[in-house]
Amino acid sequence: MTQFRFAFLLACAAALSACGGDKSRAPGASGDDTEALPAPAGARGSVTGMPDEPGPGVVGPPKPEETVALDAEGNPVLPAEDPLAATAAPVDPNAPPTDIATNEPTVDDAVAVIRDYYAAINRRDFAQAYALWSDGGRSSNQTPEQFAAGFADTTGVSVEIMAPGRVDAAAGSRYVEIPVALTATHADGRQQRFVGAYTLRRAVVDGATADQRAWRIGTADIREVAP
Repeated sequence: MTQFRFAFLLACAAALSACGGDKSRAPGASGDDTEALPAPAGARGSVTGMPDEPGPGVVGPPKPEETVALDAEGNPVLPAEDPLAATAAPVDPNAPPTDIATNEPTVDDAVAVIRDYYAAINRRDFAQAYALWSDGGRSSNQTPEQFAAGFADTTGVSVEIMAPGRVDAAAGSRYVEIPVALTATHADGRQQRFVGAYTLRRAVVDGATADQRAWRIGTADIREVAP
C-alpha cells in the first residue's frame, strides 16, 4: 500500500512538471516568466497633434457674427448719421475762390479778379478795385486817392479778357499773365482803346494769410492803341 501511494505522488509530480515547463504559451499570459510589453515613448502634446498651449489670439468659443438689420424690403438699414457731423461749416463770403481738389486758387480765379476789378471801377467802388492790387493796393504805385483820381473822368470801361498764360513759380510765389483789351469811355463821350496784360501773383509760403494766397494784381503793361 505504501508503494502504491508513492507511485501515485510521483505520477502527479511528473504531470505538474510537464504543465509548468511548457514554453509555447502566448506572450502576456499570467505568470512570473512573461516579459512586460514595452511602454510607448512619452511625447509632448495630445494624440491629435495639437499643441499643449493655445496660440496667439483670443482663447474661448468664437463670438457670434454681427448681423445687419434689414428693412421690410430686405435692404440693409444704415446707421443714423451724427447730426452734428452732418452740419456744414459756415462759409466765409470774403474768402478767395479755391479749387476744391487742391484747396488752392485756380487760373479761373485769377481771371475772375480782373472781371471784379473792372466791375468795381464801373460802379465807382475805387476802394474795392484798389484792394485787388497786391500788397494792399501798394503794387499799383499809387495812393488810394491817386488811384481814384485817375478814373474821375471815366464813365465806364469795357474789358475783353484773352486766354491766360501758364502759371509760373518763383521765390514762394505763383504768377500768371492775363491779356486784355480795354475800351474806356469818358464823360465827354470820347473813347480810348488799350491792349496789354496784367500779371497776377499770389504767395504759397507757409504762414501766408488768406489774402496773400489769393490772386492779386502785381503789375500791369497797358498801352493805348488807335481806335
